[in-house]
Amino acid sequence: MKRLFVKSLLAVAALATVGLVSAQERTLKFGLSGPEGHPAVAGMKAFAAAVEAKSGGKIKVQLFLNSTLGTDQAVISSIKGGTVDMAVLNSGILASEAKELAIFDFPFLFANEKESDAIVDGPVGKKMHALLEAKGLIGLSYWELGYRHITNSKRALNKVEDIEGLKLRVIPNPINVAWVKALGANPTPMPFAEVYAGLEQKAIDGQENPVSVIASNKFWEVQKFMALTNHQYNPQSVIFSKKIWDTLTPAERKIIDDSSDEAAKGQRAASRAGVAANLELLKKNGMTVTQFAPAEVAKLREKMKPVIAQFSANVGEATVNEMMAELAKLRK
Repeated sequence: MKRLFVKSLLAVAALATVGLVSAQERTLKFGLSGPEGHPAVAGMKAFAAAVEAKSGGKIKVQLFLNSTLGTDQAVISSIKGGTVDMAVLNSGILASEAKELAIFDFPFLFANEKESDAIVDGPVGKKMHALLEAKGLIGLSYWELGYRHITNSKRALNKVEDIEGLKLRVIPNPINVAWVKALGANPTPMPFAEVYAGLEQKAIDGQENPVSVIASNKFWEVQKFMALTNHQYNPQSVIFSKKIWDTLTPAERKIIDDSSDEAAKGQRAASRAGVAANLELLKKNGMTVTQFAPAEVAKLREKMKPVIAQFSANVGEATVNEMMAELAKLRK
């Protein structure tokens, strides 16, 4: 009996170390367009620690922040080519690879984090990431950037009409250009790395991003006003090079996949916990923060409806219908 017990312990130990034995020495390049205070950085650090622990130190992760590997589109190309291993970026940006992912940029798609978590972690989110494989990308998991708000250097925004005429930087994709136009403002597509300089030089009047991004990039230095509009929610996709993925052992893939999923939970929690503190930081540094009255929010939603209708055809009715059906189930 004692011998059997020892044998079973040895078997368990062997299983526990199979990942360590199978993992080869390698360093993964992990890119992000944002700076140290960006909401994704906590997730990247947690991911790196988990990968190193699970691989017994054989797999290390090197973080590259502040667009040091290039713009988001340049990094996507590098990942497809296998010269960069992975990155985390707004899921909607990946519409350039699979048009269906543009649905994540629909204005007012999610009412709260409970809805967004259920969608990205459920069948719809998995299906969206599966579309990327044919394009040379592996979608590992969804982290978050959060709800977006509008800032500018011209005036306080108290009603929808106040947005008219502002030159606003947008993420370079068609749906973001369209919703800014629908509000009577002037959309200016621009890589994130150029935004601060654009604001400082008055090439643009404002931009839109979550509170944490506005704070971590010290936009208070070049922006005076912020309106809490919650007009868009950004999930972020952690993507990996299929070219490199195909060279990994099953054990190595599991280490990377599991670590990304584990980091997602902590990253989302940290992102949400930081909103109130960052909002106070912005106010403390001189930003005037306003919030639309319910009637103005209703007006804002109404102006977004033609944009959603227009891009539903681009994204595909089947994708839109599936998303709306899942959301309807959650709202029962």
